[in-house]
Amino acid sequence: MSELKRTSLYEKHKALNAKNIGFCGWEMPVQYEGGILKEHKACREDVAIFDTSHMGEFFFEGNILFSGINDTVTVDLLRLPIGKCKYGFILNKDGGVIDDMIAYKAAEDRVMFVVNASRIDIDFETMNLQLHNGIFTNASSFTSKIDVQGPKSREILEKILETNLESLGYFSFTEADIMGSFGLISRTGYTGELGYELYLDNTVAPKIWDKLIKLGATPAGLGARDVLRLEMGYSLYGQELDEKTTPLEAGLEYFVQDSSYYRGKEALEKQKEAGIPKKLIAFKTNSKRAPRHGFEIIQEDEVIGVVTSGTYSPSVESGIGLGYVQSTKYDAIKEIEIKSERGSIAVTITTLPFYKK
Repeated sequence: MSELKRTSLYEKHKALNAKNIGFCGWEMPVQYEGGILKEHKACREDVAIFDTSHMGEFFFEGNILFSGINDTVTVDLLRLPIGKCKYGFILNKDGGVIDDMIAYKAAEDRVMFVVNASRIDIDFETMNLQLHNGIFTNASSFTSKIDVQGPKSREILEKILETNLESLGYFSFTEADIMGSFGLISRTGYTGELGYELYLDNTVAPKIWDKLIKLGATPAGLGARDVLRLEMGYSLYGQELDEKTTPLEAGLEYFVQDSSYYRGKEALEKQKEAGIPKKLIAFKTNSKRAPRHGFEIIQEDEVIGVVTSGTYSPSVESGIGLGYVQSTKYDAIKEIEIKSERGSIAVTITTLPFYKK
């Protein structure tokens, strides 16, 4: 078994007595001494910070039209305005999701891609093989990432960066010199709150982390992050998304461009014509009992699907979950139940997001 990697903030987590776990080949904090509920509350009501330095960052420089880079993702990089970023996918030839990612267009000939930690190597290889020219660099090993999320995130960041962030719109970003090194500030996040993501040099990240805590930010781990993203109904790679699942099945067709070619496009068009075989549904319980990954979804005594994500939601004050059902067997009008070896849980079908302000 290979040794777990550590981010540039590992010693900071250690000093805070974080509970670490192995995650996608990295040793990451799942929670700190205050616990997941405290961290969750801080994000919803104040400001929380997350170490997401395990994620991957690729940089492309060259001609977007003639290099082949626009064929590698479902985002139309040619139409994406400079200073804007967009969520999308890297697909296989069958339309399955190799990974979900965000593309950042910094200039007409320069784009950054942010990908999931578990998929860095396969993503880079997949994209690189489709390129005809240009410079494609994997900057993951020397790039750190800190997510600053919550109603007071702008207030606290402006004090550190000494800049006005109010004009930075949703899914926009700006590049800046942060403590003498290249930095990127993105108005994005995985929590549903006002928030920013900071891309920093590894040497700078620990200093920014300390400044954020000194100004009152609450460190939060993977546990709170997962609850927050599920309350918004955001998909997680390896659970709602994988190489055997298409964006159409995940209900994410909006994030697939229709203006130009990308690998997997023909497969998605065929799936639309033939009928989408499975669909993602959202449900909640009438108690604190939570559905869990792998539980069966039952309708009229027949197994029609499986739970992909589930947890107790402090914001909704009930169990919430996502799962896939077979399209031909699922009836949205009829009741469903969630079943495990320990028994069944009555649930109600609902719409996303679970948490509505």
